Formats: sequence, structure tokens, C-alpha cells
Amino acid sequence: MPADPQLQLTDYQGQMVDIEALSHESPVLVYFWGTWCPICSTTSPKVNSLAESGSYPVVSIAVQSGSNQDIEQFMTEHSYSFTTINDEAGKIFSDWEGQVTPSYVVLKDGEMKQGLTGIQPEWSLRLRLWLSSLF
Repeated sequence: MPADPQLQLTDYQGQMVDIEALSHESPVLVYFWGTWCPICSTTSPKVNSLAESGSYPVVSIAVQSGSNQDIEQFMTEHSYSFTTINDEAGKIFSDWEGQVTPSYVVLKDGEMKQGLTGIQPEWSLRLRLWLSSLF
């Protein structure tokens, strides 16, 4: 995670998302993915299930996945409801020193508690968020 990441972003629908403020209430899962990423087609439904449960906030960053309209169409087509920031040029991902998708960061109190990549089962994400809430 960069020393001073941008944590106040606008989602693809034009709504302001303050990830830092959310992370002071509970751990937040930041999910970096792409519509073009074959592994993300496996992980995104799990992330969506976690987001829909309401247990922890989920903010996703769609990396180089097209316009806001493209993102909206993809989200609707797959029935995804998680909050999504459109990182059209990949700048946010680059600023966060991302290397591969999918990648996940757990933030608590504005600080990175965990970072991981690849296929993660929903139970693993829940466990990591819960552990981050304890420490």
C-alpha cells in the first residue's frame, strides 16, 4: 500500500466513497478486479455475496474495465451490487502498487492490515476481516 493512498473516491455511478471513514467503523475489504480477468469471474460472486451480507463494507476497484457505462452494464449483467470505483486508466491500481488481479486489501482505521491475491473463498475473506477487527 502506498504511503498516502487516495481513499476518497467516486464510484461509477457518481457517488462519493470515503474508504477511510468506512474503515473507522469496521474493517473494509478493497477488491481490485477487472471485467477482463478470468480469475475474477470466480472471485467476484464470492465478493458480491460478502457485500450483500452487510457484515463488512466492500469497495471494489474495477481496473481498466472500460467506461462507467461499460461497468454498469457488466454489474447489471452479473447481478453484482458491491460498490465499484471505475479505475479506467489503471492509475488507482498503480498507485496502490498492484501487481495482479484479483487483489484484496483489508483496511482498518485507514491502515492496511492485510493484502492478498488470487482465488479466495468467502470464508477466508470473512475470517481476515474479522481478525482485523480484533487487532
